[in-house]
Amino acid sequence: MNIAMLGAGAWGTALAISAAKCGHRVTLWARDPQQIAQMQAARENGRYLPGVALPEPLQLVHGPLHAGAAWLTDADLVVIAAPMAALRGLLTTLSGLRMPVAWLCKGFEASLDAQVPGLLGHEIRAQVAPAMSSGVLSGPSFAQEVALAQPTALVAASEHAHVREALVAAFHSPSLRVYANDDIVGVEVGGAVKNVLAIATGLCDGLNLGLNARAALVTRGLAEMTRLGLALGAKAETFMGLSGLGDLVLTATGDLSRNRKVGQLLASGMTLQQAVDSLGHVAEGVYSARTVVQRAKALGVDMPISEGVVALLEGQMLPAQAVAALMGRDAKDEHS
Repeated sequence: MNIAMLGAGAWGTALAISAAKCGHRVTLWARDPQQIAQMQAARENGRYLPGVALPEPLQLVHGPLHAGAAWLTDADLVVIAAPMAALRGLLTTLSGLRMPVAWLCKGFEASLDAQVPGLLGHEIRAQVAPAMSSGVLSGPSFAQEVALAQPTALVAASEHAHVREALVAAFHSPSLRVYANDDIVGVEVGGAVKNVLAIATGLCDGLNLGLNARAALVTRGLAEMTRLGLALGAKAETFMGLSGLGDLVLTATGDLSRNRKVGQLLASGMTLQQAVDSLGHVAEGVYSARTVVQRAKALGVDMPISEGVVALLEGQMLPAQAVAALMGRDAKDEHS
């Protein structure tokens, strides 16, 4: 299978390595020629995955992206491994391609208009490339562990069966199990909201509030995620799967989680800018939190944990105040 991977960050590189080791022809693209030159010389991605060797068959390319490039038009599958902020532009560039296109980013597009909430990936695709066959690869996964071939399970979601099949064929391996799901709405909501909730659990951990508090946040966060997903047309069972509960548990508790780390750093007294700058990677929850709350409010969905995260990120509350506001809410029925 011929795979074009657009984006040489940690996740794009990890999946490119995994697919290349399975015998697929993989081309990894980055816009920055200096990054590609360094990767080519060292045969590793020193910035994002230091110490992990790139398989010799893995091809590296750089430069401005255009849909007519031979390495792109020859692909059987195109995968976008870029932050959510870049998805609209890349889908617009690729809108004329006929092969399946999938993305790895998790989150909502940031809204520039308070009256128009930001969109999920499949909603952006519907706007800029309505004829494109597309999907998303998501689930509980840290790039470093995938690159090292540690056991991982992901979900390939699309309304198109042939896109799901292409993603399974491209990435299913002895160390990486890929499950198919036709509920792209639920899979994308899970991937977006769990990042916001992980900031809350990181805050909890950073304040040393204990494991009981973390468990409460994860459980009630799952309820928030499910409420929003159902309001957007998702299936309830999706949130008990890999892209819901699975990804939430990993991101909210794992030491490799960038979003959890943001919460921990805020609890330590850092400003948001200091916390983000210290990561060296994108933490999508920081950029998606406001849009999650906007979408929820527009649909009449109650999401108090996500609202608390927004208040914290925007400086309206201090870490201890955000926790106190959540714990001080009135008692209610668990399932209401």
